[in-house]
Amino acid sequence: MNFFEHQDRARRNTNHLILLLILAVLSLVVITTLLFAAFAYFTQEHYSADVGETVGLWQGIINALSLETFILIALGVSSVVLLGSLFRFFQLRAGGKSIAEAMGGRLLSGNTVDPDERKILNVVEEMAIASGAAVPPVYLIEDDAINAFAAGYHPQDAIIGITRGCIHTLNRDELQGVIAHEFSHIFHGDMRINMRLIALLHGILVIGLIGEFLIRSASNRNIRRSSKDNSPAAIMGLGLGLLIIGYSGIFFGNLIKAAVSRQREFLADASAVQFTRNPDGIAGALKKIGGSSYGSQLQNEHAAEFSHMYFGQGVKSFFNLMATHPPLEDRIKRIQPNWDGEFAETTYIRRKTSHDDTGAMGFSEGATTYTDETTRVVVNIDATLDQIAQPTQPHVIYARDRIAAIPPLLKEAAQVPASARGLVFGFLLDRHRDLRNRQFALLSEHLTTADMGDLNTIITIAADLDASLRLPVIELCLAALKQLSPDQHAAFIRCLNVLISADQKVSMMEWAIYRIVLHNTVTDIKLTHNRQLSELHTECQLLLSLLAYAGARTEQDASTAFAQAQKILGFSNFVLLPRNSIKLADADKALEKLNLIKPLQKPQLLKAMSECVLHDGQLSIAEAELFRAIADSLDCPIPPLITEMRN
Repeated sequence: MNFFEHQDRARRNTNHLILLLILAVLSLVVITTLLFAAFAYFTQEHYSADVGETVGLWQGIINALSLETFILIALGVSSVVLLGSLFRFFQLRAGGKSIAEAMGGRLLSGNTVDPDERKILNVVEEMAIASGAAVPPVYLIEDDAINAFAAGYHPQDAIIGITRGCIHTLNRDELQGVIAHEFSHIFHGDMRINMRLIALLHGILVIGLIGEFLIRSASNRNIRRSSKDNSPAAIMGLGLGLLIIGYSGIFFGNLIKAAVSRQREFLADASAVQFTRNPDGIAGALKKIGGSSYGSQLQNEHAAEFSHMYFGQGVKSFFNLMATHPPLEDRIKRIQPNWDGEFAETTYIRRKTSHDDTGAMGFSEGATTYTDETTRVVVNIDATLDQIAQPTQPHVIYARDRIAAIPPLLKEAAQVPASARGLVFGFLLDRHRDLRNRQFALLSEHLTTADMGDLNTIITIAADLDASLRLPVIELCLAALKQLSPDQHAAFIRCLNVLISADQKVSMMEWAIYRIVLHNTVTDIKLTHNRQLSELHTECQLLLSLLAYAGARTEQDASTAFAQAQKILGFSNFVLLPRNSIKLADADKALEKLNLIKPLQKPQLLKAMSECVLHDGQLSIAEAELFRAIADSLDCPIPPLITEMRN
C-alpha cells in the first residue's frame, strides 16, 4: 500500500468511524429522551400506581411528553454532545503541542547537552530529512515507561512526544524503529483520526458529567422538604440514568477506538520496518517493553484519554477488546516470525549521566561534497513518487551525511528561533554584491540594531552555503521557527517578503524557500480533503504554467512541457498562460485549494507537475527544491532525490 492509498484509507476510516460514533450518539439521544420522558411521567402530580397500571408503563411514558417536547429534548441532547465535542476540539486547536503539554511534556531545545535528549533529537532529525519532511518539535515526558506518540492534525503541526524511559532504555537502532513508527502515523493520516476521536468521545462524556452534577445536586437539596416532595429522588434518578448512559456511550466509543487503533499499529510497525530496513530495531524496542518493570504504562491523568496515540499500550486494559494496541507477542511475531518468545531484560537507572552510544550524534567522517545547483542528472520520477513518505535506509544515510556537512555554527543556529530566522534570510540573499547590500539595508529597516549584529555572521555564512544543504538546513529550522510568537512570526514573514522583492522580481528558488517556510509555520485545521481535481481546472492551469516556465529554457520548451502535463490531466481548453499573467500570490492560493483534493488524485497532479519540471528528464538542485517545495505544500513529503546531488 503506497502513501496515497494509506491517506485514502485513513480518510475512509475517519468517515466510517465518524458514522459509527454518530450512530452511537443517535442511540444515546433516543435513550436519553426516553429517560426524560420517564422522569416527567413519574413526577406528574396526577400520576398514581393505579393509573400507571391502567394506561400501561410504556404508553404512559410516551404520552408524558408531546412530540414537540420530544424533539426539543433530542435537540438539546445532541447540542450537549456537539458543544462538548467542539469545546474539546478548540482546546486542542493548537494541534500536537496541546497534547504534549497536557501530558506534561517539555519541548526539547536543539542546543541541549543532555545525552538522552541529544540522542533522540539526532534520530528525529535524520528521519525527517530522510523522508523530506519538516523536523517536528520533540517533547520529553518525564516518565520511566517506554513509550512515544505523534500528535497533530496534519504534518505541519505534528510533534513527537517521547518518554525519558524510552530514550534512555533503547539503543539507537531501537529508537529509529520507534520514531519511524511514529512518522508513519504522521504521514498516513492516523493523527487526524486520533485528534477527532478525542473530541467526539469528550462530547459523549459530557452526558455522564451532567449526570454526576445532577446526583450531587439532588444529594445536597434541603432535607427538610415535604416528605411528599419526591423531586430530589427523581432528580437523582435522572442523574443516575444520564451517568449510566454517558459512561455506557464512552465504553462503546472506546471499543470502536480500540478496534481501529489496533489495526493502525500493525500497519505502522510494517512501515517502520520498511523505512529502516532493520526489523531488529522496532522488534527490540517491543521486547524491551515486555521485559521492563516499567513497561509502557504512563503515569499521567490524561493517559487514558490519549491511549490510542501511543507506541505501546499506555494504560492498563482489563480485557482484550478494550486494548488500543495488539499484544506485544503478536506485534513481535509479525516482524520476526521465528521469535523465541523471550523478552529482553532491561535495567534502567533513572537520569543516568554517562552514555555510550557510538554515533549517537548522527555525524560521520568525510561527508561528501556535492556539486553546485547547475548540475543536471536523469531522474526516474515514477520511482520518486513511489517513495513519498516511504524513505529507505539509503535516505537515512544520506540525511546523516547532510547533517554532518552542515557547519556547526549553522546547525546550532537552526535550533534557536531568533537565529533560525537568519539562516532563511541568508538563503534569500542575492549573489550580486550591489543587490545583496541593498537587501541588507532593507533588512536593517525591519530589525533592531542588536538583531542585525547578532544575525550578521549567520546570514553571511548561510548565503554562501552549498546549494545541496539548503533544504536540510531549512527542515532543521522549522521546529524552531514554529516557536516564534504570532507577532514575531508576522515580522519574520515581512522580512522574507522584503528580501524577495528587493530586485522587483521573484525567482523560483526564492518562492520555493518561501513556500516551505510558510506552509510549515502557518497552520490551519483542514477538516476535509474531498475536492475533485476536475473542479480545480483554473488552479491546475496556473500551477502547471508556473512550473513549465521554471523548468524550461525557452518558450517552446515551456509549451512542450505544459502539453505533456495536459495529457496526464486530460483537461480540455487547457492552455499555457502568458508568463506575465502568473502571480505567485495567486499560486499560493491555488496550492492551498489543490491540497484539499482527494488523496488518490494527488499522484495524477504530482505526475503532471513532474512533467513540467522534468520534461527533459533531467534535474538541477534548484528544480529539485522547487518540485519538493510544491509537493510539501500538497502534504506529500518527497525524500531527497539522492541521485540529483551525486556525480
